[in-house]
Amino acid sequence: MSFSDFLLQNLEQFWHLTGFYNATWQHFVMLAVGLFFIWLAIKKDFEPMLLVPIGFGMLIGNIPFNAEAGLEIGIYEEGSVLNILYNGVSAGWYPPLIFLGIGAMTDFTALIANPKLMLIGAAAQFGIFGAYMVALLLGFAPDQAGAIAIIGGADGPTAIFLSSKLAPNLMGAIAVSAYSYMALVPVIQPPIMRLFTTKKERLIKMKPARAVAQNEKIIFPIVGLLLTCFVVPSGIPLLGMLFFGNLLRECGVCTRLAKTASNALTDIVTILLGMTVGASTQASQFLTAQTIGIFALGFMAFIIASSSGVLFVKFFNLFLPKEKKINPLIGNAGVSAVPMSARISNNLGLEYDPSNYLLMHAMGPNVAGVIGSAVAAGVLLGFLA
Repeated sequence: MSFSDFLLQNLEQFWHLTGFYNATWQHFVMLAVGLFFIWLAIKKDFEPMLLVPIGFGMLIGNIPFNAEAGLEIGIYEEGSVLNILYNGVSAGWYPPLIFLGIGAMTDFTALIANPKLMLIGAAAQFGIFGAYMVALLLGFAPDQAGAIAIIGGADGPTAIFLSSKLAPNLMGAIAVSAYSYMALVPVIQPPIMRLFTTKKERLIKMKPARAVAQNEKIIFPIVGLLLTCFVVPSGIPLLGMLFFGNLLRECGVCTRLAKTASNALTDIVTILLGMTVGASTQASQFLTAQTIGIFALGFMAFIIASSSGVLFVKFFNLFLPKEKKINPLIGNAGVSAVPMSARISNNLGLEYDPSNYLLMHAMGPNVAGVIGSAVAAGVLLGFLA
């Protein structure tokens, strides 16, 4: 073989390994989606700590390569670096670590001061079970329907945890869908809140919550763990870590642990989770009719959940005296998007009355939604696993 033939052969072999040779239109579609996520995060400030890692992960996961070359670089190639990092998603151990951080950074004071707000968080879970029934009617298997329905809780870690147990093959679509709707809370929820409330209802002023003693804050995570996990033992991985993180925050003697859980640990896990979830959206496995159906069902679940919270408050107010009525604008906060949904409630309240601050009231159902979505996931896991 002449030198020129040898050189041409090697150049041809190199060309066959490049992304340009292996690219398909599906790769470019997913790359565009990844860039769109990054744009939403940077320009629109939509959950940047989630969408930047997920969007960049999409770029990483959709760079074309020759899967038959045995390079061990793809996220689904056993033994590759990305595959090892993805184990935290596929095995479901990133979500409990995220819940540990959520517990350590969450103040449950508003819920402890006004326990009836827990009912709003519970009502918002109707979106999950409503979507579950629709998914069954559309032909999804029960375990797949349960994994898809949890998107309605607007809780990305819970969606990942449940789908890793019930429908691992759908995890990429479910995770991206859940995080997408979490990021789009400021776009999706306000029209729903305006649609189902009157101007008079939006102007309701709620009384300041009572002061909560430190002992109550310490007792709450212990009692919360025992009550929820005795009812739904399958929720222990999420609920256990959530309440453990909150006890670290409130006990007063584990400040360093609470700070580590709520800051460094949460940030590290969020980076790894977001990037690997994004990278799991490889075009060959992601761009399917089934994925579109999952996004549609997830959107429906989120709409039902947000609407259920608002409508439940309106119904609940029928039985409350005038001085104890609840502003229905906090009903949307029953989903698990903490604290974004609570901020939406507050912003919309201030829009109609600049002196009507609803943030602390909305945090009650918002943190209840975190607990509610984890309980709902435990129920589905217990019945469908």
